[in-house]
Amino acid sequence: MLHHTHTPLRATTPRLFRTTAGRPLAMLRNCPAYEATPLHRLEPLAGKLEVAILWAKDETQRMGLGSFKALGGAFAVAQMISDVAATSDLTSQQARNAAADMTFITASAGNHGLSVAAGARVFGARAVIVFSTSVPESFAERIRTLNAEVVRVDGSYEDSVAEATRLAETENWLLLADGSWEGYIERPAMVMEGYTVLAEECRADFAMARLWPTHVFLQAGVGGLAAAVAAHIREFWDEQPHIIVVEPDAAPCLMASVKAGGLTRAEGPLSNMGRLDCKDASLIAYDSLRRDAQSFVTVSDEEAAEAVALYARNGITTTPSGAATLAALQLIAPGPDSRCLLIVSEGGT
Repeated sequence: MLHHTHTPLRATTPRLFRTTAGRPLAMLRNCPAYEATPLHRLEPLAGKLEVAILWAKDETQRMGLGSFKALGGAFAVAQMISDVAATSDLTSQQARNAAADMTFITASAGNHGLSVAAGARVFGARAVIVFSTSVPESFAERIRTLNAEVVRVDGSYEDSVAEATRLAETENWLLLADGSWEGYIERPAMVMEGYTVLAEECRADFAMARLWPTHVFLQAGVGGLAAAVAAHIREFWDEQPHIIVVEPDAAPCLMASVKAGGLTRAEGPLSNMGRLDCKDASLIAYDSLRRDAQSFVTVSDEEAAEAVALYARNGITTTPSGAATLAALQLIAPGPDSRCLLIVSEGGT
């Protein structure tokens, strides 16, 4: 385990994405598939891990897509169509006509691609999803059932990002990445805005119970989820927890970037935490997390796999990516007075 404790920087500039869930929630209220996901209180597991309370935000069934990513890509697709059509009524002929001329392309480790493909199908646009060879074929099959096209490339996730960027430029398609870099910010900011819905659902539950976590563990690939939730916490939660960002030890791109004071690629082997196995952090996520998170922790493939089995014994089916934060909690052992929030970010694939 690598563990870097960080004193968050004082904010001197605005964040590069919206931290309020107002716009995505307004869209989702018109979606019959939307409902807040469960916030489980896992008392036997809390006892085993010697913490006072353990909550697990369960994203394994989110909107039929099975991960928190359902909140991001689909919202960004809808917002981009709305902006082009100059109407918020996405059922209007005006919006349908605009969507029919739009092709969205993105690289994905699986779940972001599903969300973009689902959004494109619902609103009448076309989607092309680029996968590296390491992404399970089960994701490709699900993408195709959403009438989207799958492009496979040899190499890593970063190679799939490069190919999606190239195709967007040569075909004049709309690149909708969930990571950001210099000169490419606005669209991934919309994706992250969608993720704030998860944080707002948690905030509402904790406010109703008048009981708040002392520690929040957030898994990170390029960092979009972690940054969106952490920023929402800092701006809207009544009580402020210690925020811990969790990455695979094969891909600690955010930890490396925060240590270096600038975006830094993390070199390492392939990880079983496939949706977290990203060697380059998102610029927006890095910029936000360096001011919001106090700790950055890595977990091994073996530790994540053991956490999957531990969740299974407590009635939750997930993957090493979804269980990474549970593995980190076991390593950190915050103590008997701690109240800990974990996100089970995806269901079993």
